[in-house]
Amino acid sequence: MSSAPWPPGAATAIGSMPGTDPLEAATVVVGELPDLPHLPELPGRGLGTDLIGRAAALLVDISVEVVPTAYRITARPGADHRRAVDQLRRDLDALEEAVEKAGVRPGLMKVQVAGPWTLTSEVELPRGHRVLTDPGALRDVTESLAEGLRGHVAEVRKRTGAEVVVQLDEPSLPAVLAGVLPTPSKLGTVPAVAEPDARDTLAALVTAAREATGRPVIVHCCAPRPPVALIRGAGADAIALDATLLDGTPAVLADQLGEAFDDGCVLFLGLVPSVGPSAPPTLERLARPALDLVDRLGFPRSLLAERAVPTPTCGLSGASIEWARRALSLVRDLGKGFVEPPESW
Repeated sequence: MSSAPWPPGAATAIGSMPGTDPLEAATVVVGELPDLPHLPELPGRGLGTDLIGRAAALLVDISVEVVPTAYRITARPGADHRRAVDQLRRDLDALEEAVEKAGVRPGLMKVQVAGPWTLTSEVELPRGHRVLTDPGALRDVTESLAEGLRGHVAEVRKRTGAEVVVQLDEPSLPAVLAGVLPTPSKLGTVPAVAEPDARDTLAALVTAAREATGRPVIVHCCAPRPPVALIRGAGADAIALDATLLDGTPAVLADQLGEAFDDGCVLFLGLVPSVGPSAPPTLERLARPALDLVDRLGFPRSLLAERAVPTPTCGLSGASIEWARRALSLVRDLGKGFVEPPESW
């Protein structure tokens, strides 16, 4: 990626926020993250507002319902599906109001959606199997999500006046590749998906997101060992990961990160705890995983200003609203530190 649409030193968050008030969450995000705010997710409101329900609300001509084991595809929209759609609409209303109240329209807005493997690993077919076990259903859901994402991007752009970047959340991708997802009966596991197949399906949504926005696409995976090479092979321009988990990573993962960084990939580095720590952290301590990473990879620390975006380690839904606000302030300070490092770094 030759140039990022966000300025050097920009900071952002992964997506989720605490509480149940979408206007409060949107106001905090818009105020604390002026360079790269995001559409907040509030899973604390219950089913339909979590990562999977949120993505299901975007599906076109495919509906889901809630069953004891998971979300399940159903023949027609019911109360569960309508609730998910309604909650997303409320979030968009709140974001629009927060932007208007701020008085300054952001140039860029980030939206998050579950990637195809995470979504299809957590949604069941009518007969009970996970969607990803049926190639035809996998393709249909991925295409439906791509179409819904295009409309979602257009809606966010219209409401905020901002250009949009998309983040695809794939926390389940490592489990899909490893073949450790349990079957609905819990008596077995779903067979592992071959890397080329996983790459191609992810690439289809990455391409759709880029075509919808004309902007770089971020893929987020907070697992300790994210499949960096596969994500890059799928065309992602940026990779979001938990940098605090990279200490002691195998040489093969370090090599993949180094190749991605050298190739111009931007790393969204999770550095600030997603829940309040027992003691107030110093900025130098929070920056340490980022500094150690570029040192280990053999790059100058000055590249962090252009090739790294600080974030919390994961979503903030489990935090207090006070810590969420503080966490966003800290990632913003880290971004400034990447541009003008303090002497202590």
